[in-house]
Amino acid sequence: MDIKQYIEKNETRFLDELFSLIRIPSISALPQHKDDMLACAERWKQLLLEAGADEAHVMPSQGNPLVYAEKRVNPEAPTVLVYAHYDVMPAEPLELWKSQPFEPEVRDGRIWARGADDDKGQAMIQAKAFEYMVREGLLRHNVKFIFEGEEEIGSPSLNAFLKEHKELLKADVILVSDTSMLGADLPSLTTGLRGLAYWEIEVTGPNRDLHSGHFGGAVANPINTLCEMLAKVIDENGRITIPHFYDDVEEVSPAERDMIAHIPFDEKKYMEAIGVKALKGEKGYSTLERNSCRPSFDVCGIWGGYTGEGSKTVLPSKAYAKVSCRLVPHQNHETISRLFVEYLESTAPDYVQVKVTPMHGGEGYVCPITLPAYQAAEKGFTVAFGKRPLAVRRGGSIPIISDFEQVLGIKTVLMGFGLESDAIHSPNENFSLDIFRKGIEAVLNSTKNSANKHKKTFRNTPSAPCLHPLPAWSRQGRCNDRTIPSH
Repeated sequence: MDIKQYIEKNETRFLDELFSLIRIPSISALPQHKDDMLACAERWKQLLLEAGADEAHVMPSQGNPLVYAEKRVNPEAPTVLVYAHYDVMPAEPLELWKSQPFEPEVRDGRIWARGADDDKGQAMIQAKAFEYMVREGLLRHNVKFIFEGEEEIGSPSLNAFLKEHKELLKADVILVSDTSMLGADLPSLTTGLRGLAYWEIEVTGPNRDLHSGHFGGAVANPINTLCEMLAKVIDENGRITIPHFYDDVEEVSPAERDMIAHIPFDEKKYMEAIGVKALKGEKGYSTLERNSCRPSFDVCGIWGGYTGEGSKTVLPSKAYAKVSCRLVPHQNHETISRLFVEYLESTAPDYVQVKVTPMHGGEGYVCPITLPAYQAAEKGFTVAFGKRPLAVRRGGSIPIISDFEQVLGIKTVLMGFGLESDAIHSPNENFSLDIFRKGIEAVLNSTKNSANKHKKTFRNTPSAPCLHPLPAWSRQGRCNDRTIPSH
């Protein structure tokens, strides 16, 4: 049975399984959903076993549990590690949803629900491509799965988990379906991600709020001062003024700039979609370069003084801001964080006190288009979508991708199937059924092509010996025993 027939025959079951995950409100940002996190992890464990994994475990971490599963073909075969996350963003504001966020609906050829795309729907694409290969006897490589429950809060526990289980997670390449394409008719593979550095700033002036009539004009206003300081971080050419900020910035090659210039992009529609009349950014670079290949600085939030109803004429004692930088590959987020703290402290005037608190951060990432696994993914997309995917960098950050490379020494291929219209993180998140089907086909053909590139020959051996030492708590009976107790 070919893949299209298999999807058609089993689609109702596929959606029922996906909906069973979506109905679990696995919101990592809210402590009251801790039990839901465990329930979702256990459900994924069950589904991966049913899809054909030899074993699956819910494994503890410093935070929410992770799901680990594997299928062993042959110790000599290449190994693919599939990463996804089962946690989702909060659904608020609830009043803007056209249907219940955790009760999925199919309308207009799309699944509507929180997690429909990010990342339960995309993770299901990987699971169902795997299922098909197992059931049809097509699997020619080992497969491991690692699904975490903290991606939406910055994956605080994952780095330590990777270091603790390096042997368990050994693989030749990592596949991630948690990114997007340029459009339904413009398939694309993500080849680069920006890094991130984030800070919270507190500026203190007088020791209490003051009467603006008695003190205004004589005492510095912390809000005014904070705004002045932040305005100086970017110059008139859109360049960031922090000393040594650009020391490690790698210039995009002329060849890549030419490729970016040929990406179909309607700047007018882009502006219309977000309701602006003009764009602003670093001089000498296009919009697509600015939001993917160049670093940026943004004030994410700013507050202070009286913000309630009516008026209150005060000169506030304190002002606050949350700010971030998107970083490009080779910029170390810890170095940038230190440089920003030093910069603000050095430029702070005597009439205020400035406290800068570094928050979370992560490195950028680049996947070479010469990587065999990337080329295999490219062929898989071409088969599924009928055209060669474009190689594009993205402006967002997935810090754990750089962790994979730094801790495990493994490159990641980003095979995302989301669209801008999917409204991830927003009310009315959705996922196209057509993309869901094509995604399964793309992953299938990508993994087949990847295995074919491997020069060693081997046969399918379901009872092959274990490929890794499991933690002591998980060693139960035979390595291929699918009846594994819960932990």
